[in-house]
Amino acid sequence: MINVVLFEPEIPGNTGNIMRTCAGTGTKLHLIKPLGFSLEDKYIKRSGVNYIDHCDYTVYENFLDFEQKNKGTYYFLTRYGKKPHDSFDYSNTNENIYLIFGKESTGIPKEILCKHLDHCMRIPMNANIRALNLSNSVAIMVYEVLRQQNYRDLLRTEPFKGEDYLER
Repeated sequence: MINVVLFEPEIPGNTGNIMRTCAGTGTKLHLIKPLGFSLEDKYIKRSGVNYIDHCDYTVYENFLDFEQKNKGTYYFLTRYGKKPHDSFDYSNTNENIYLIFGKESTGIPKEILCKHLDHCMRIPMNANIRALNLSNSVAIMVYEVLRQQNYRDLLRTEPFKGEDYLER
């Protein structure tokens, strides 16, 4: 199973976008408090549109609470990571994969990262910026895992207008 973990997310629009990505890919979302917004926030609903009801998510009191309740392989996205995000093998569909992202302002605490140096990674980019937008980073990572898993049971054609829509 693919899991996205947001450590103390601060921006409701990012979390709403991530909820939509999770809903569309069957990815479980884990939110670690404190949250910088209410889950009832209108910005969450605006970003997630009507898809939030299809997002499977759980909220945790802190990182320890999350760790105690979730077993699997943890991958940490950080601008301090030294390995590219696509250098890991995510192809085992029986593995619980946790993609862990830090808060928008400061990332994941160093104390947590230092315990998992072998699984710290970075999405390559130039020196013009420190990091990509959180919701963009989540989408890149979720789809890298899905690509390596041959997109599992995801649809490869548009379900509403039909497979031959362009040919008609």
